[in-house]
Amino acid sequence: MLLAQVLVSPATAVTVIAVVALAAIVAFLLWSRRTKRNNASSPLEKATFSTLHTVALAAPVLREGLSPHSASQALPYLRQLVDTTALAMTDARCTVLGWDGGADQHKPDVEAVADTVVSTGRQQLMSHTAIRCNQPGCDVRGIVVVPLESDGNIIGTLAALTPSTAGPPVLRTTAEVARYVSGQLELAELDDSRERLNRAEVRALRAQISPHFVYNALTTIASFIRTDPNRARELLIEFADFTRYSFRSAGEYTTLTDELDNINRYIRLEKARFGNRLNIRLQIDSEVLNVVLPFLALQPLVENAVRHGLSGKPNGGTITIRAENAGTECVIVVEDDGVGMDPDRLNEDLDDAHLSGAHVGLGNVDDRMRSAFGDNFGLVVDTAIGEGMKITLRVPKFRAGIRA
Repeated sequence: MLLAQVLVSPATAVTVIAVVALAAIVAFLLWSRRTKRNNASSPLEKATFSTLHTVALAAPVLREGLSPHSASQALPYLRQLVDTTALAMTDARCTVLGWDGGADQHKPDVEAVADTVVSTGRQQLMSHTAIRCNQPGCDVRGIVVVPLESDGNIIGTLAALTPSTAGPPVLRTTAEVARYVSGQLELAELDDSRERLNRAEVRALRAQISPHFVYNALTTIASFIRTDPNRARELLIEFADFTRYSFRSAGEYTTLTDELDNINRYIRLEKARFGNRLNIRLQIDSEVLNVVLPFLALQPLVENAVRHGLSGKPNGGTITIRAENAGTECVIVVEDDGVGMDPDRLNEDLDDAHLSGAHVGLGNVDDRMRSAFGDNFGLVVDTAIGEGMKITLRVPKFRAGIRA
């Protein structure tokens, strides 16, 4: 018997979970209505409605993502769930984004404990014996800090300042509220990633192969047909292999090896036009050859170096591609010694790439890297007029759900 495997996207999975949870709540409310003996609500019903109402009020702002605005707007509702002296939220750099309640003189304490939470990934507790406070009447006797996570990464912390030594009930409650906040922030990340992916897919249709490159490659091949038929045949095979790879429909990801092979085809075609004015140098660590990265992540960077860096330089130049083993990551650098450009002008071109077509490949790769691995994995571009251009991207060696 053959079993069909159904693949569910993260957004779909979240929707299913939300529907199931909503159904459970509705079932509970209907059961409560049938079983209550009079019109007065029981303490359990009041507590349930109060909690659901509070959670519903906090959800919209948390879906905006983690920021000072969302933290300050959500914390008053969240503190009702924890019922403590103060509640605070920090980002991954342990900077307090929002604070609700008193005792804000303990912000340095919260940031110090948050630093330990971010570095260890575990909940931390500061007991009353470790807390020092010169403020008269301060009732803080414990600080509990719990990590906020999204897609397995710590993106911030939630801190509860308690008027008594923090016991198991406070620890559990703070952890559950943090789990709820993390869920909402992860939904915000999914929404943002979906938007970036949609933009990237549109750009990819325009950036996969430059029309200028296709025209120039075919013109170059045509020029060799009479003078050097064998060379023309070789270039035509290279062009066919290049387009076959570039227009393939299977998979969003590829290996570094396959991407480098396609770059070599591209360079051989361009060298037929530029001759000795175009050179390429590869420095690839063998340990990273099987690293998985978005399909056509490197070729647009090399094409950008040829079109905008070297084609305008009378004597041409060299493109250097380095791929280095860096622990849990692979660091890839595409660098040219071409004409370079003004960084401010580059930023303007990238912002308007969908309209002008300038450097559209860079924007496409940046979008797809961020969609695949997170905002910390976008392109880093260093350039100046007359100084060439250096583009760096970091690729995790392993990320759940990503494979060629």
